[in-house]
Amino acid sequence: MPRNQFQRMIFAFLTVLVTVHAYVFYSLYVVNGAALLQVTGADSVLHALQAQGGVYMFGRMMPIWAIILIEFIFAYGLECIMGSPCSFRLACKNFELGKTHPVIFESVIICATVGLMCPAMSFLAAWFYYPYYEGFHLATLLANWLKLVCFNFPFAFFSQLFFIQPLIRTVFCFLFRKDIAARA
Repeated sequence: MPRNQFQRMIFAFLTVLVTVHAYVFYSLYVVNGAALLQVTGADSVLHALQAQGGVYMFGRMMPIWAIILIEFIFAYGLECIMGSPCSFRLACKNFELGKTHPVIFESVIICATVGLMCPAMSFLAAWFYYPYYEGFHLATLLANWLKLVCFNFPFAFFSQLFFIQPLIRTVFCFLFRKDIAARA
């Protein structure tokens, strides 16, 4: 799909933009929603977040927009530095670019990206959301990391493969339709 560095950066930007919002929603509503409702007694997760003053990150409560911005910056940097280049190399190592059907090759890239990015972002999230008020313990950090990988990997795999990447590829093809037509 992307053919030059500018297009790769735009593709990564679009992917991370959708992905970060999806994961924040998933984390707050699906994984932690019941606990938030129980602790605050609110009738919705959004009201629960407002009642507790935001989301716990870096040892303090922060607004949702700050959470999304911080996660976006880290995820975009990680995607550009490690995720995209390494997943493409992994796909090329196991499949020949010109001889493999494009759908299979793109699916391999998506799976490799999830396999790299999910543990990496979960590790960062384990640091971001660590319960610093309890003191720091390496075993707690590693346990939180493993828990986050177990929660996030199935969601990451299926959402990227069946929802996010098809959406981003459609948007990308629309944005760069002239370049794609010129190549064809």
